[in-house]
Amino acid sequence: MDLSGVRQWMTSGEQNLVLLESLIPVSERLYVWCYDQNGSFIATSCPAPEREILENAFTILGGREKLLRYAGDTDNTRPQIIGSLIGMQWALSYESERNRSLIFAVGPVFYTLPTDRQLRVALSPYSRSLENAAWASALIRLLPDLPVMSYAIFTRYTIMVHNTLTGQQIGLDALRTEVKQAEQMHHASDEKMRDRNKIYLAERAMLQMVRNGDINYYNVFQNSIRLSPGVPIKGQDPLRQMKTSNVVFTTLVCRAAMEGGLSPEIAYPLGDSYIQAVEDCHDSGELSALAHAMYHDFIYRVHHLRVNPNYSHAIQKCCDYIELSLDRKIKTADLAALVGYTEYYLTEKFKKETGQSVSSYIRYVKVERAKVLLESTDLSIKDLSERLAFNTVNYFIQSFRDITGYTPAQYRKKVQKT
Repeated sequence: MDLSGVRQWMTSGEQNLVLLESLIPVSERLYVWCYDQNGSFIATSCPAPEREILENAFTILGGREKLLRYAGDTDNTRPQIIGSLIGMQWALSYESERNRSLIFAVGPVFYTLPTDRQLRVALSPYSRSLENAAWASALIRLLPDLPVMSYAIFTRYTIMVHNTLTGQQIGLDALRTEVKQAEQMHHASDEKMRDRNKIYLAERAMLQMVRNGDINYYNVFQNSIRLSPGVPIKGQDPLRQMKTSNVVFTTLVCRAAMEGGLSPEIAYPLGDSYIQAVEDCHDSGELSALAHAMYHDFIYRVHHLRVNPNYSHAIQKCCDYIELSLDRKIKTADLAALVGYTEYYLTEKFKKETGQSVSSYIRYVKVERAKVLLESTDLSIKDLSERLAFNTVNYFIQSFRDITGYTPAQYRKKVQKT
């Protein structure tokens, strides 16, 4: 990071970023920019030839305005990804929760690189003045050198930067309410690279999460997004392409929610309102947040429909906790502490209301999740067993066969034939 001449601004946060820069592969060309809370530029790791062009892009495309809103929102303790009309993305974070005098932007990146023609069309509203026209031409010339990476990789760098700056230890979930369209916004340049069968299985699993109202949807959602880059259309307007993907996605999710029991009187108007919101969006950052909010909304509406009215609040809370904790070993003592019961009382109450012991219920829910993962991923049986925190692979296979009548391998083979 070039901090010459601004040593008076040097903070522990910036020192951490110097270290962070050494951890990011040079090949990623991922730059970090430092601003004060008034949006004034302080320092960057971006080399001089590109610096002025990309700094102008951040300002002209609305990044600085969004940074100021982010800096002023003291209730926001999470990093945030922002976008632009041309599909250029940045991630924002602050130095520490107590000190927001320095705001950091990571980027820019594209999830997929637009063509020169697409970029010229998208930049035309900004190119009316001679000064901006010169900047737009310079940005187009710079285009082949700009970083392109998947949403998943970019979010990991975003979290790493944020944790370094703040000392927090947040995970990828911290971006859920801020961003999600992931690689729906990314469409492959080579159709031969698209494994359509894998995409179909992953999308089917993602929509099944909606039908089931499964609130532990994150990994399946991310896997589907990673495999399926959205509607594979080509056009001159990158934002229009993103909107088309969002509209299609919303339509599919709406239908799946109705298949899961959501009333058409609720589902159709809700879907229409999200589609209208998509059309009203002005940049890719807004679309990202909207896509995830829509998916989350429909899943939770179906989930609430499926809540057993015969379960007490405490037992339903235990069931929800189990669904959200399938990647760990769940102990009855943890559930008892969650609802303030003794282990003995919880065990008796759980069996009375659900008809299953706590351990049997946990095993059943984990097998149901294993079915989804077998349908939508290439994870090995051993990896699945570890991901779902079974004690041994053999116990996983036995549990799966006891509940489904198939071994995991037999089930995967059966599903792939359908």
